[in-house]
Amino acid sequence: MQNWIFDIRSRTFFLLLLAFLILLSLAVTKAVFVYDTGFETALSKLAGNQAIDLTMDVFTELGWVLYPIFVSIILFIIKRTRRLGLVLLLSLLVGSMVVAYMRCYTGYEKPALDYLGAHLALKSGADVGVPCSIEGTFPAGATMRTTIFAFIIGYALSKRFPRGCYLLWIYPVTVSLSRLYLLQEYPLTILAGVVSGILIANIISKKLKIELIFDKSKT
Repeated sequence: MQNWIFDIRSRTFFLLLLAFLILLSLAVTKAVFVYDTGFETALSKLAGNQAIDLTMDVFTELGWVLYPIFVSIILFIIKRTRRLGLVLLLSLLVGSMVVAYMRCYTGYEKPALDYLGAHLALKSGADVGVPCSIEGTFPAGATMRTTIFAFIIGYALSKRFPRGCYLLWIYPVTVSLSRLYLLQEYPLTILAGVVSGILIANIISKKLKIELIFDKSKT
């Protein structure tokens, strides 16, 4: 079993929290905004390969908020995975609320560039609403949710699949890359999504004692 759940008073937690506060200050002051926009301008020139464009569109659809929530509800319904489902569901709900309000108060708006590549015929699902008029993007919601999913489900599978559980991290990586490619996020917001996702998933996991999922007498 992988021991990637860390204590809230640990050095790991402190360093991750410090990293998030630094990213937050960069977002509020927009100190790296010019570099973010320059990165997105460079990426916009890559669009045009239909196979890549459609692949990235599929990847970004997989980050829709209802997919991980649907999985967490299924896990919660099943008796032997109820605690795991509760941890995942609560982490996703808390994370989504945090993202919604932080997008509003940081004022880090989405890239203004229009994506000119190929699009799927399916219309994208709506993301979590922002409680203000600013269409913010800090931290990246899809990255935060998929990171929470990989963190919690990866931990749950780590006892049976000590190496294979790391493959779940392909999920947030592909979704995040697709969001960058489709000009929906900035590198700064992606990093913030990863760090915030790990912090939220770890806090909820510790509070709800996720390690008890391995003790059949207490699940």
